[in-house]
Amino acid sequence: MRKISADFIYPISSAPIKEGVLILDDTGKITDIGTREQHDPTSIELHRGSIVPGFVNTHCHLELSHMKGKVNTGTGLIPFITNVVQFRDVPMEEILDAIAKGDQEMYDNGIVAVGDISNKLDTKATKEKSAIRYYSFVEMFDFLQDANAKVTFEQYKAVYDEQSASKGNKKSAVPHAPYSVSKSLFRMINELNRDSDTVSIHNQETPPENQLFQEKKGGFIDFYKGFDVSLDNFQATGQPSIQYAIANMNPNCRTLFVHNTLTTEADIRSAQAWSNKVYFATCANANLYIENRLPNYQNFLTTNARMTIGTDSLTSNWQLSIIDELKTISKYQSYVPFETLLRWATLNGAEALGYEADLGSLEVGKTPGLNLLNIGEEASFSAKTTVKRIA
Repeated sequence: MRKISADFIYPISSAPIKEGVLILDDTGKITDIGTREQHDPTSIELHRGSIVPGFVNTHCHLELSHMKGKVNTGTGLIPFITNVVQFRDVPMEEILDAIAKGDQEMYDNGIVAVGDISNKLDTKATKEKSAIRYYSFVEMFDFLQDANAKVTFEQYKAVYDEQSASKGNKKSAVPHAPYSVSKSLFRMINELNRDSDTVSIHNQETPPENQLFQEKKGGFIDFYKGFDVSLDNFQATGQPSIQYAIANMNPNCRTLFVHNTLTTEADIRSAQAWSNKVYFATCANANLYIENRLPNYQNFLTTNARMTIGTDSLTSNWQLSIIDELKTISKYQSYVPFETLLRWATLNGAEALGYEADLGSLEVGKTPGLNLLNIGEEASFSAKTTVKRIA
């Protein structure tokens, strides 16, 4: 049994506790929460700073870890995707080594659960032995070609069938993005998943995405031509791309919209009206890496949206660190409250992935992991903020 205390404890589900004490059993489960005056001082493990739950990374592409530093920054999404495709032919030994290192990096950075995009089975072995819980999102896309939907679905269904769902890990089939999934493929994905699953989809990451659906113009027209893909049968909806997504997804599943760089208040309210199980993931550093822009977080505060934090991949980020995502948001949009950011990084993420019974907050009966931040009474994230896993 351990009695652990710090200057402040942030349970997330309740108010901060000054000089609080957490009692953990040998498995790391919280058995009691109190304050220092209730305990013999010699029995307490004291820390300077603030204790928060383990972080939840709701969006990552662990299988792309071998591409760190290989794709240029600031190109915009369409050139970025084109460059990513060019770096797929890499020795498997190098890929697997980078995956293992990426997993360890996230563990060291206090991450306890990850929503991970999987196009292949390259990450399976690492996930099965990792101390991190993984929700594998087996991602499917058919470039809006209904005629190719069945072949595409069967190809990725094989990955889904073999993907690990043991030791607390989970899996579901997910659409890549509105601009890359046909109505037929959406329907097959919906039929495979259960209502209790989480479904992730990239959303409104770049201006050409909305332009494609609103006008059938913009960069995606030439992008598809470059891959010899015809859009003759595609018809513009006259609406933002998120409307196409929610028209074709299952509102009974938890739905995680990812990136949302251009998502408006009206878009958020439309999604919330469609389903009461909607979450949004922001990957601030990846948005800067690819598009040199960030979402307007005020839209998400105004609508009480359930925001979560993701790192995206080492292809589009300099590190796999939730604390660095929080520091970036605080740097550029400092009006987002400290405790709001903590909730985005912990309990909201755990709920989005269906891990809230055990992770995301400091409550009796949970085994959420403990992170120590070098933050005192003036609670804020800065360039000097660090995280240390202590349980």
